[in-house]
Amino acid sequence: MPSHRKPRTLIRSAAPAVGITTAALASVSLLAQSAGAAPGRPKPTVEEVQRKVDDLYRQAGTATETYNRAKEATDVQRTKVDGLLDQVARGTARLNDTRRALGSYAAEQYRTGGMASTVTLMLADDPQAFFDRNHLMKQLTGREEQALRDFETERAGIAKKRADAARGLERLTASQEALRAGKQDVQTKLAAARTLLSTLTAQEKARLAALEEKKEEEARKKAAELAARQEAARKAAEAAKAAEAAKKPPTAPETGTGTSTGTGTPSASTKAAKALAFARAQIGKPYVWGATGPSSYDCSGLTQAAWRAAGVDLPRTTWDQVKTGTRVATDELRPGDLVFFYDDISHVGMYIGSGMMIHAPKPGAYVREESIYYMPIYGSVRPA
Repeated sequence: MPSHRKPRTLIRSAAPAVGITTAALASVSLLAQSAGAAPGRPKPTVEEVQRKVDDLYRQAGTATETYNRAKEATDVQRTKVDGLLDQVARGTARLNDTRRALGSYAAEQYRTGGMASTVTLMLADDPQAFFDRNHLMKQLTGREEQALRDFETERAGIAKKRADAARGLERLTASQEALRAGKQDVQTKLAAARTLLSTLTAQEKARLAALEEKKEEEARKKAAELAARQEAARKAAEAAKAAEAAKKPPTAPETGTGTSTGTGTPSASTKAAKALAFARAQIGKPYVWGATGPSSYDCSGLTQAAWRAAGVDLPRTTWDQVKTGTRVATDELRPGDLVFFYDDISHVGMYIGSGMMIHAPKPGAYVREESIYYMPIYGSVRPA
């Protein structure tokens, strides 16, 4: 690094405030009141609490994806600004080298009795104003003229880079603000859900667990129905293929000289198998919002990491992952496909077959297998 370059402070995102904002506390307070603290109002039923908690977790999922998008934008902008500042530093080093060369030319002219105006030209803050004068041009050698041109080009380039860096820093600050707001939003939703659950008695919690089990059982039943339909479709396809083959005359056995050598690009099924194997290996790890592994994941962090293990780069958020690959119908799902949930596309899981998926569900839960019908399906894609 050039000796003139001053060390600069690394750009870091400001640490988000730990805890819950005043707005979050107000929200929690209102929820607590609605759960029975407010006099004269009936306490919500367990079913109502279940719906409200589910909705809060869904909102937290949406807020998590907003946070993920802000974090991704912040990381990209930080990298861009760091690169611009490095370019400015390197350009300044070259600029100073050129300035020193101009100074030596000016000193040489002074010793040989050159024109004073030419010396001024070499050392002026704005040499271009002098450079445009033809009579000064005649006083410069070819080497000196080229040095002056290099100086002007370098200085203009550095000025532009500095301006770009300043604008980049402004965008970085905006991204960091969005990041902090996103984190606070997630914290608010999760705190509200925890507070609402804390108002339940032991008997009500048992009732809530029973409702949850009933919901899971209904989802498993639908998964089994999907598995039966898929198996029937598979057998029908095999029967049709066999019938078609029976109509064709027998052919000579293949000699193994086909175009597939086994050393080319992995097939889509091979990539899906690798992604699925990675996802299975994460079962039991905790859900943590904003996490991308290796010890914890959120929903889109898990699917992104799984497909990366298969050599496929997916975007960070559910909103961008749903745009990747080929859309597929639910009945046509294959292992490795991504299934998205809710109208706002705030959750995603990886299909494993038989109507089941692996996903990172929600705070307090762990990566697990579950029916794809546990949540309302938005749509599905095949990444590769």
